[in-house]
Amino acid sequence: MRNHVRFVVLLLVGLLAGCSKQSAEKSITLATTTSTQDSGLLDVLLPAFEEEMGIKVKVVAVGSGQALELGRRGDADVLLTHAPAAEESFMDDGWGDERLSVMHNDFVIVGPAADSGNIKSTRTANDALKKIAAAENSFVSRGDDSGTHQKEQALWEEAGIKPEGPWYIKAGAGMAQALRMADEKGAYTLSDRATYLALRQELKLVVLVEGDERLLNRYSVITLDSSTRSDGAQAGGKRFADFLVSKKGQEIIGEFGKERFGQQLFVPDAAGGK
Repeated sequence: MRNHVRFVVLLLVGLLAGCSKQSAEKSITLATTTSTQDSGLLDVLLPAFEEEMGIKVKVVAVGSGQALELGRRGDADVLLTHAPAAEESFMDDGWGDERLSVMHNDFVIVGPAADSGNIKSTRTANDALKKIAAAENSFVSRGDDSGTHQKEQALWEEAGIKPEGPWYIKAGAGMAQALRMADEKGAYTLSDRATYLALRQELKLVVLVEGDERLLNRYSVITLDSSTRSDGAQAGGKRFADFLVSKKGQEIIGEFGKERFGQQLFVPDAAGGK
């Protein structure tokens, strides 16, 4: 009798463990930059993934720095970010299991059409920032440790400028909010092109500086170290990463924006996928 009871208990434990693993595989948490959400890209990617894999995705849209921190804390199952230097440190420190290139687009410096700082005549982003700082034209910074904020800080550093003063406004917010703030204040800001285009109809801001190779904006998907994840969470995150770099995922990314905006918003980087 005692052996029978023990067998039943072990059987129930096994079944519960199996259900827990299956449940984890059926739902994952994606920590990602606000640009993938604000641009509308996730609105087409996630339904396609969920339909194909039967796995629901909960999205936490924050700056890339915050997304990476969620990965460190174990509060996300997969990451989609655009902060290459921070991502490399994340991987070097052993937090990530795999990092795959997904897509790229570019950053642009936008501002009021009047362009009082006359930055449209500049050839590089650094020259534009030097003009803005010299004239103390209003500039809105994300100020949130996002990939865009990290890029902006790198550009100021390359220009040899430490931005400070009333003209330099820290939004501490996502890209959409920073763009709206810049629009209200008649200020300049650095934006990823996709989010700017998604909001263009409600903004008076125009693109003034673009095409500088320093403004390249690369996105990567990162699966987390298997030793820090449950089997189900690890499997679900891996499935999402594989979907992004698959032929289907890359085709969705490559087509996104053409119908709504008349142009491609992201360029696939996974060479046709797996």
